[in-house]
Amino acid sequence: MDPWVIALSIIGVYLLLTLVLGVVANRSLQVNLEDFLLYGRRAGFFVLYLTLVATYHSAFAFLGSSGFFYTHGIGFWVAGTWALMTGAVTFVLGPRIWILGKKFNYMTPADMLADFYESEPVRVVVAAVSIVFTILYIQVQAQGLGYIISAASGDRVSFEVATAVLLVVAATYLMVGGLRAVYWTDVLQGVWMYVAVWVGALYLAYKLFGGPVQLLEAVRAQRPDLLTLPGPEGFFTYPMWFGMMITLSFGVVLQPHMMIRYYTAIDARTLKWLGATIPIFLVTLFIPTALVGLGGAIAMPDLAISDRIFPELLFAHAPAWLTGIILAGATAAAMSTLDSILHANAAVLTRDIYQRYVRPEADQAHYIAVSRIFIFGFLIIGYLLSVYTFEYLVILVTLSGAGALQLMPAILGVTFPSRTRLTAAGVLSGIGVGLAVLFLTLVVWPHPLTLHGGVWALVANGLVAVVVSRYSRPPSAATVNRIHGAIEELVYGAD
Repeated sequence: MDPWVIALSIIGVYLLLTLVLGVVANRSLQVNLEDFLLYGRRAGFFVLYLTLVATYHSAFAFLGSSGFFYTHGIGFWVAGTWALMTGAVTFVLGPRIWILGKKFNYMTPADMLADFYESEPVRVVVAAVSIVFTILYIQVQAQGLGYIISAASGDRVSFEVATAVLLVVAATYLMVGGLRAVYWTDVLQGVWMYVAVWVGALYLAYKLFGGPVQLLEAVRAQRPDLLTLPGPEGFFTYPMWFGMMITLSFGVVLQPHMMIRYYTAIDARTLKWLGATIPIFLVTLFIPTALVGLGGAIAMPDLAISDRIFPELLFAHAPAWLTGIILAGATAAAMSTLDSILHANAAVLTRDIYQRYVRPEADQAHYIAVSRIFIFGFLIIGYLLSVYTFEYLVILVTLSGAGALQLMPAILGVTFPSRTRLTAAGVLSGIGVGLAVLFLTLVVWPHPLTLHGGVWALVANGLVAVVVSRYSRPPSAATVNRIHGAIEELVYGAD
């Protein structure tokens, strides 16, 4: 049997397992929106841990990070910094978002912000920002899936067909089983992804160089520029390093598919344990991808698409059965994030727009059906973006995070009681200015002073939000006391 047939067959078995889990999850599904969108708010540590890390580490971690190491060198170790920050943000921010969701029945980020700032325009703007920038994340996963299958088949299966098939599989088990199906498949995908990337990297390191130490010695001898800052193309200056740390920690955590997970936890203690432990998984996954990217720069120096370095090395140097297992892990990395984003965007449209303004009195089964329709719509959008636009996976993730980062002042204003109180007008003005500055610092004058445009946009956003809030109507004392009182009770243990 040809090697590409074996590899694709193993990936096919993996895809079948995810569909089976979706069907099993459907048997436990209750006909209410909270169960379909939030797992009934009953997610414990083990399930929530694996779904968080699997969702955070997507195609950009398995494929994009190897591609960035391949192109820009060791500077991508910034990944360790933002992964640590992600744990800290989860530890501090997660329980606060959880308690507000539990007490006031929030299901989306816009639910929380619109309630506190007493503003329907805030709801609409936050929902729009959440959707627009996470669509880019759908593109990242779809492109990653296309790379994996086309490489595994030796380009016998086209990128377009591969992307379509895997998008349909992810959307199918999500529509069948809701967030429960996402969480159960993420348990499988989180474990498979982690084991696969380590096994694949170590196999290639020993096969091609005799081991990780010898690999690094070869890089030092032949491509020492990959072991320096700012790297061979001058990308990783210290301001850019700092900017990516902020954008890919706060910016990713504040995206709806991550924030919604905080609502689903069974208690606040679970989220604190998650914050303390998820950096272990997040950071250590970048060790093997560094070996793949740096070693690949020696073994395949002229690769046209750097994000394909991992599957190309496997297909050239590993046995077909091992290639299939490892590329199934790469598929898991992409699908575990893709399904979560499809779910989150459907949740935002269903809860914040459709239920609020179109059919506020419909029954729960109707809202679940509408959510499934939205999932299918986002599948089509993601496919079109992935097929007709191409970019580095890491660049797309950073852009997505930079957009979500513009929600940060508004979210901190809700979750951290302060005398400096933001208002609806301040939040809306800040987001508007932040997005304008983001466009200027990413498109017109990319990364002024080599500081990532997302940070420039965040600074402008925060300043404008504070200034405008000083001269506009704040939230009512009753609302502030109700919401901040719940947070203070959680933090201090008393009314």
